[in-house]
Amino acid sequence: MAKLAAPLMTDGGSVFAMSYYGANRVVANYNVMAPAKAALEAACRYLAYELGPQGIRVHAISPGPLKTRAASGLKDFGLLLNEAAQKAPLGELVDIMDVGFACAYLATLLARRITGGTVYVDGGANIVA
Repeated sequence: MAKLAAPLMTDGGSVFAMSYYGANRVVANYNVMAPAKAALEAACRYLAYELGPQGIRVHAISPGPLKTRAASGLKDFGLLLNEAAQKAPLGELVDIMDVGFACAYLATLLARRITGGTVYVDGGANIVA
């Protein structure tokens, strides 16, 4: 998709992908999604390298667990939500607006020199073992 969108971004721009903590650490019941998210993060790094000369920045966003339709299919998802809230230094779950705010920032010129990384929007949960 990024390759198809790039020609339309004549003045540069930003591309986003949604990842998850399970790309880097084992999360019970996340199963085959973990290597898929790890591959997605690697693809973001390579796309950032390839599209950077065109002024296009690429970001992997890794939110904490969100109450979404897809997530509701995970076994023991309620336990995962409770654990994330207790583990996060900020002490609460993130919501879709938190993710939107981070993406809005990264899409602006305020973040014009940020590309290729994974941005965690999880209340700091990713820093705690």
